[in-house]
Amino acid sequence: MVMTGEDEQVLSRSQRRSLRRIYNGRSVPIVADGRAFLTYKEARQYLQSLTDEGRDAAYAEMRGQAK
Repeated sequence: MVMTGEDEQVLSRSQRRSLRRIYNGRSVPIVADGRAFLTYKEARQYLQSLTDEGRDAAYAEMRGQAK
């Protein structure tokens, strides 16, 4: 899948950076919306497929579990 500028802008720069930090070297998956995510790429693709409201809720859930 080739990323276009529009695809990358679905998540803000700070959200992308935060997700990279959360998933860097992770060995225990984070569960959001009943799905487990172990890598940044999996999480990013899932978040990009959601509506704005769903994306914000799933992102907040991921961040909450990372702490």
